[in-house]
Amino acid sequence: MKIIDMRCRPAYLHDFFGKTPGTPDYDVVKWLNRRVGTRGNDEHFARSRTPQGFLDEVRDAGLHRAVVVGRHTPTQHLPNDTIQKIVSGSDLLEGIGSVDPVALGTRATLAEAERVIKTLGLRGIDIEPGWSDPARHPDDPVFHPLYDLLQDLGAPVFLMTGPTTPDHRFNDPSPVANVARLFPRLKIAVYHGYWPRVAEIVGVAFRYDNVHIIPDMYLFQAGGRGYVEAVNGFLGDQFLFGSSYPFRPIGQTIEDFQRIGFRDDLLERLFATNAERLLRL
Repeated sequence: MKIIDMRCRPAYLHDFFGKTPGTPDYDVVKWLNRRVGTRGNDEHFARSRTPQGFLDEVRDAGLHRAVVVGRHTPTQHLPNDTIQKIVSGSDLLEGIGSVDPVALGTRATLAEAERVIKTLGLRGIDIEPGWSDPARHPDDPVFHPLYDLLQDLGAPVFLMTGPTTPDHRFNDPSPVANVARLFPRLKIAVYHGYWPRVAEIVGVAFRYDNVHIIPDMYLFQAGGRGYVEAVNGFLGDQFLFGSSYPFRPIGQTIEDFQRIGFRDDLLERLFATNAERLLRL
C-alpha cells in the first residue's frame, strides 16, 4: 500500500531531533520515544544523523513520500532553504515551509510564504501560534493575511500544537473553527491533533470539512480511540497518517496505525489519498 508520512524529520536537521549524542536534547528525544510508546531501541533514529541514513530509513520503512516540516518560532528556526535543500533531489521527500508572522511582520511574511510555495516548491506553510511571543490562538488577526494568501494559492496551512505547547490554554481547538469559517477555501491541517482535546477538534472537523487532523504520535495515547471512532464515521477524508519520526519509529507506527481499528476500506485514503489531495501531489 502507498504510504505518505506527513510528519517525518531527519535527526541531522537539528539537535532537537537527535543530531548530537551526549547532549540534553538527545536525551529528550529518547525520553519522548519511550513516552509515546516506542518498542525496543529508543535510539532507533541514530541512522538518520546523516542524509543517506535518513533516506535509507524512509526507504526501508516502505514510504512513498516522507514530508519534512520546517519550523519558525522564537526558540527554534529551521530555515525554508534548509528544508528545500533536504527534500530536493529525492523523489521520496516533500517539504513544508514555515513562517512566524509575529516576528517577520505582514509584508515579509507574505513575501516569504509566496517564495516558499512558488520558488522553493514546498507544499505548504507551518505556523505555531502557541509558541509565539506572546502566545496566540490561530484565529488572531496577525495570521489572517497569511491565510488569505494561502487560500488564494491553494496551499495548506499546518497548525502545530499539542501537549508540549508552553501554555496549555493555547492548545484549544475552538479558534480553528473561526479560521475555517472565515477562510472557507483554506486547507487547514493540525499536527498533533490538539491531543488530548480529541473530542473538541473532532467536533470542529465535523462542522468544517476544510479541517484535517494529523495526530501523528499522539494517536496512540490515552483518548486516541476517539479519532478512530470519528474516522470510521465521518472523518475518513479529513484524517492523515504521520509518524512524527524521529520521536517514533516509522515502521512501528505504520504497524500500529494498521492495527488500531480503522476500517480496512479507509486505509488507502488515510495513508495516501488524503495526503495527495491536500498537498496536490
